[in-house]
Amino acid sequence: MPRTGRLTTATALLAAISALATACTGQGADTASDDPKADVTLTFWHGWSAPSEARAIEENIARFEKAHPNIKVKVTGNMTDDKINQALRAGGDKAPDVVSSFTTDSVGKFCNSRAFADLNPFLEKSGVDKAKVFPRTLLEYTEFNGNQCTLPLLNDAYGLVYNKTAFDAAGITEPPRTWSRFVEVAQKLTTPDASGDSYERVGLMPTFHGYETTPMRLAAQWSPTYFAADGSSNLARDPAFAKMLTAQKDLVAALGGYEKLERFRNTFGDEWSAEHPFHTGKVAMQIDGEWRAPMAKEAGVGFEIATAPLPVPDDQAGDYGKGYLSGTVMGIASGSRKQNAAWELVKYMTTDTDAVVAFANAIHNVPSTLAALESPALRVTPEFKTFLDIARHPKSSTTPARADGGTYQLTLTDFAYAVEKGDVADIPAGLARTDRQIDTDIAKAK
Repeated sequence: MPRTGRLTTATALLAAISALATACTGQGADTASDDPKADVTLTFWHGWSAPSEARAIEENIARFEKAHPNIKVKVTGNMTDDKINQALRAGGDKAPDVVSSFTTDSVGKFCNSRAFADLNPFLEKSGVDKAKVFPRTLLEYTEFNGNQCTLPLLNDAYGLVYNKTAFDAAGITEPPRTWSRFVEVAQKLTTPDASGDSYERVGLMPTFHGYETTPMRLAAQWSPTYFAADGSSNLARDPAFAKMLTAQKDLVAALGGYEKLERFRNTFGDEWSAEHPFHTGKVAMQIDGEWRAPMAKEAGVGFEIATAPLPVPDDQAGDYGKGYLSGTVMGIASGSRKQNAAWELVKYMTTDTDAVVAFANAIHNVPSTLAALESPALRVTPEFKTFLDIARHPKSSTTPARADGGTYQLTLTDFAYAVEKGDVADIPAGLARTDRQIDTDIAKAK
């Protein structure tokens, strides 16, 4: 399952993490005093809730305990970030030692507030060269200002999942590689209903409320730079953002306009059910992650499914294959008095190739280490291979960590909502205002 709802969760989470700043000072490998070879029980909290996911965690923990017979792990699943942060603020024996979070966007807050311990000393003491273990982009979203307070635990890549049967019927022989071709294909696959006021099918739901279609995932295809060298917001100065917003707004217009599309979107089923609009044939192309194709197959769709990278701007055709990356993170609570033992668990789950591959195979996510990406034990379907290739692409990117966590992304998203609705007459000027708001929010967070 994907790491869905990060931005929504981050809104409520940021204030909670801020409260930790004065309470958490953190430890390092040189100051943690516990003996990792002593008999100990760790508490590990994670957010997975589906039976198959919980089972995959338990299987990984069982393998860890077999390799570390002195360490027992008490696992609690389906833990929200709010619950985690409440426990971290309270401290004591009821707080977790190890945490896995879906809220990648808040890593900057985790690090800045010292809610999680800096793992750099642990990595160094263990002889783990993180640059040789993890893809560069994943390291970007798991550290902040040199503080590696989390490590990647599996990875999400975003691309295009499409109805190949519909493509074939329309005479479309390959997925679109450039944005201009993407618009053409989306229009060709769009079928109005009998009234002409709605649709039988849209080639793509392009609005930013359309599940996984976010400004950040589209912007990745333009290879943007979110922040300048001095740390200030760079949205207005980098033409990538204005180009992306203009292209998306034009696509919305080409497919019938914002209001018409939003009325149709309101007929969609739940994103995580068999009634997802891609499953039911209401949408021919879906911007989504590696989980969508297997979910569609489990839903019993009556058409052939294929996957591809998202298209790139026409002037960046040579970069086709790149995409947006994010994922789950894992860290050690700063208040834990069992940090050396906790590090053994974190090290195993995030760096052990067999453990990473087994977990990726079990829950259909992209592996988060370079070795696991190339492992012959990794189960690879044609649909899944697309996302592995996106994860490996040298120009795939993510959203950088900042002291205010994901607030800057929320600010950009709010502006993008206004653009697609037609409420913004001057996109560059609006981006400049957005920059000022982002800079103000980050200054307050610091």
